[in-house]
Amino acid sequence: MQRLLAHLALLVVSLIYGGNYLVAKGLMPDLVGPSGFIVLRVTGALALFSLLLPFNREKVDRQDIPRLIFCGVTGVGINMLLFFNGLNVTSPVNASLIMTVNPILVLIASAVVLGQPIVRRRLIGVILGGIGAAAILLWSGSAQRVHASWQGDLMILINATSYAFYLVGVKPLMAKYRPLTVVTWVFVFGWLFTTPIGWKQAVAIDWSLFGPAEWAGVAYVVLATTFLVYLLNIFAMRHLQPTVVSVYIYLQPLLATLFSLLQAWRGGTDYMVDTGWPLWAFGSMIFLGVYLVGRPVRRPEAKSA
Repeated sequence: MQRLLAHLALLVVSLIYGGNYLVAKGLMPDLVGPSGFIVLRVTGALALFSLLLPFNREKVDRQDIPRLIFCGVTGVGINMLLFFNGLNVTSPVNASLIMTVNPILVLIASAVVLGQPIVRRRLIGVILGGIGAAAILLWSGSAQRVHASWQGDLMILINATSYAFYLVGVKPLMAKYRPLTVVTWVFVFGWLFTTPIGWKQAVAIDWSLFGPAEWAGVAYVVLATTFLVYLLNIFAMRHLQPTVVSVYIYLQPLLATLFSLLQAWRGGTDYMVDTGWPLWAFGSMIFLGVYLVGRPVRRPEAKSA
């Protein structure tokens, strides 16, 4: 039963992420600047995580503060700022495709930070995924696009890279402390990093222009995409293997595309005008690369004497 609930939790996470591309894109930049949106997102999520602190009074060692700062900068600061600024100037479909390269970037970050070797099959996956991501950037910049741009795609790629280094850096902390302790401190340092950058845009928001739909969009990004997704991911990872969890990343571009089609069908902004067979071909290269990287490595069996 717990495994089934874990799969349902990951499905909800994928649905939330898939919808976030369009919800956040729809509010930027006319109502909320991308960096100002991150100030709202981080401040709101930090407030929600702080409400849970009475149930968790765990203290952290002073020696772990530098690592927490690093995780706050990479996992919240650079990651979120570049994601929203990139999404602001590119298509949700492009952004969701590029984000699937994250498992490949985690492998590279592990090799750089931890010195973990990359076996040949995974190296091929890294090369394929890298070519696919680079090809999407080049394709976006090869002609005038309505919504997509190579600058936005590049920011999404750097955001995914930053998040990969966060995942590698946060692993020892997650093994030492409770997840809520780690994420609260990560958001504290992330808030200190993002607030000075996005403060001007945040205070410039004209809240009188917000109707029920716009308020719902902000609540969706803060409550669902940030706070609820974290809790659901933690629950899922307790009951499923990381390789199973990583499979759900394939759903993000599929759901973002489906939601984009539904939005266009209902008369909203059509983000599908920038798509074409080259985009799907390059995206398939990333999918294949992630598959090769994610497959377990078989260890050679010991020979009997």
